[in-house]
Amino acid sequence: MSQDAAGGVPAAAGGPNAAKRPNFFARIVIFFREVIAELRKVVTPTRKELLKFTSVVLGFVVVMMAVIFGLDTVFQLVVDVVFGVPN
Repeated sequence: MSQDAAGGVPAAAGGPNAAKRPNFFARIVIFFREVIAELRKVVTPTRKELLKFTSVVLGFVVVMMAVIFGLDTVFQLVVDVVFGVPN
């Protein structure tokens, strides 16, 4: 039997802490139990919070649309100047 670098006997494949995995169906059951446990932690926002969050998202989208529109316009002007636009 070969020895490891420390001079001891090498550990078995998976190591001494390797636990036996549950079968496929047991893992599915565990998964759904964890999903249900996480869903119980979810807090539903109040109507006031929901309206505030929605307005923040819509405001951000409008600002980003304006920024992208502005950049697109500037880049189009630069391309027109560099390559020339036939009239």
